[in-house]
Amino acid sequence: MCSAVLWFMAMSRSPIPISIIVGTRPEAIKMAPVIQKFRDSRLFTTQVILTGQHREMVDQVMELFDLTADQDLAIMQPKQTLTSITCSSLQGLETLFQRLQPCLVLVQGDTTTAFAAALAAFYQQIPVGHVEAGLRTDNLYNPYPEEANRRLISQLTWLHFAPTSLAVEHLQRSSVPGEIHQTGNTVIDALLSVAARHPRCEVLGLDWNQYRVILATVHRRENWGKPLQDIAMGFLKVLDKFPDTALLLPLHRNPTVREPLQATLGNHPRVFLTEPLDYAELVGAIQRSYLLLTDSGGLQEEAPSLGKPVLVLRETTERPEAIVAGTARLVGTDPNRILETAANLLDNPLAYDAMAKAINPFGDGHASDRILQIVTDYFEGIASRESTHSSSSNSGGGSFC
Repeated sequence: MCSAVLWFMAMSRSPIPISIIVGTRPEAIKMAPVIQKFRDSRLFTTQVILTGQHREMVDQVMELFDLTADQDLAIMQPKQTLTSITCSSLQGLETLFQRLQPCLVLVQGDTTTAFAAALAAFYQQIPVGHVEAGLRTDNLYNPYPEEANRRLISQLTWLHFAPTSLAVEHLQRSSVPGEIHQTGNTVIDALLSVAARHPRCEVLGLDWNQYRVILATVHRRENWGKPLQDIAMGFLKVLDKFPDTALLLPLHRNPTVREPLQATLGNHPRVFLTEPLDYAELVGAIQRSYLLLTDSGGLQEEAPSLGKPVLVLRETTERPEAIVAGTARLVGTDPNRILETAANLLDNPLAYDAMAKAINPFGDGHASDRILQIVTDYFEGIASRESTHSSSSNSGGGSFC
């Protein structure tokens, strides 16, 4: 939409149309506080569009935050591929963007939905705002396809909302187009709002008071196959060495992930394999757990806000701020390294406290407020420039048209 139309909307005080795109559970969690802020603002009319890359897990998050979608592409298919997700999202979003005519499209993170939405917006010449911009590992295939997705999105973005100063530096070094703003990470906004409710997490047979519970999650593509087997063996080594521990492992729905974990861990009396927890249950589990073993990016950001150390089951992380701050450690997938690092925290109270009390570098719970203000300032700037241009061009005070 051209800036002259935006100026006209500003002068007539008409709400500015915004589209916010969500495809997966992490996007829904991190976009929930942003959606709430924009819907509460009288300056914008907000359309929430689901691609359906994930289905049931996204619906749970939307219900938790009392959010509804305005549009749903429902693209999810059995055994869907990256290509099918991209093509279906592009085609569906093209139709919606042509009809809705948003002045800005907001995407989050590094999913295939986020990349496809940014590309679809670019094809319609609509500005893109990228929430959680600037994460990098500098390895195009690790994580895959996320590292490529976020780099490609950065080249199509007008407003970059970077969570940390390091993310700002990554964007600056890349000479990306558009404005770069440091906002903090919206996942902390979401986490703190849910944690304040003190949600429960009831797991059949698990007595939270009897064990030091280790919360684990594994799902990333780079850990499929042998790395996943090694991770499972690492879990068993920790359990064998520390009989006062239990492992809570919500299983990803992908059979490539869940079946090997079930085969290796399913018969252990202190392993509790569950279906994916909804977000409230997950927050409750973090609050009650002793430490986390995970390959999740989001948990690297969230757990430190609740005072829980995080051991990262990956060789690289796009969140090195957590490593520097001391809230997380990279342990990879080697079973002996997993045991060694976990044992240090389970045996050594001083080492545990050093991680548990380290300051979370990812935000203070007000990132979504900053994003709303930045977008407001962006459109006010356009309106101001157009107003000045119109006044100089129409000194007689004629109509806009």
